[in-house]
Amino acid sequence: MSWRKDQGRGERGYHHGNLKEALLQAALGLIAEKGAAGFTFADAARMAGVSPAAPYRHFRDRDELLSSIAQRGFEQFEALLTQAWDDGRPDTVTAFERVGKAYLAFARNEPAFYSAMFESGLPVDANPTLMAASERAFAIIRAAAERLAALAPPGIPRPPAMMMALHIWSMSHGVASLFGRGDAARRKLPMSPEELLEAEVLIYLRGLGFPIDRRPSDQKPSGPPPVPPAGGAPSGPWGNPK
Repeated sequence: MSWRKDQGRGERGYHHGNLKEALLQAALGLIAEKGAAGFTFADAARMAGVSPAAPYRHFRDRDELLSSIAQRGFEQFEALLTQAWDDGRPDTVTAFERVGKAYLAFARNEPAFYSAMFESGLPVDANPTLMAASERAFAIIRAAAERLAALAPPGIPRPPAMMMALHIWSMSHGVASLFGRGDAARRKLPMSPEELLEAEVLIYLRGLGFPIDRRPSDQKPSGPPPVPPAGGAPSGPWGNPK
């Protein structure tokens, strides 16, 4: 379920027997309106139509409420990225481009969840359940990076997949947070966020010496392998190839 600023308050009322969900939905509405840091525990209770003491039946404090929202967001995020990646079909580069578009789509369509996940200031590593949910989502990006790293042509050092995943995550998150948001903080661009991210990733891959066509990873490149420069194989930014 998405929460945006144009959704009416009448949709957020407390329904008897579902207090926990009512509080989660109330907090999502408040995040959409005021940001992850812009409301109190009492505000969430008021929005849900219950007493200030009622939320304590389900949540220790506001941070625990936010953690529950962030966890749900990461679970939805993981499902969206998994569907986009589709185990790298029909080829690695095409599938990876879909992952980038899915990342931007989530930030645009689920701004309240996105804010709770990345802008709430919650210490993710202090909550094992939240940490596990975030790691599962990141694992999709890492799996895509591992496939990309495997595309390194002969004579080009293969970069560490984890480093590539972190670089690509940073690029995706930067574009999403600055230009792909679904709220008023979105900045204008002379192109679409998807076009900006695609260009950024392609420049990054070219800089590593990667082919960026859509040839399947199990298809051998035509023609002879690239000739390394005089003096031996290129060391590149990742050291000598193993």
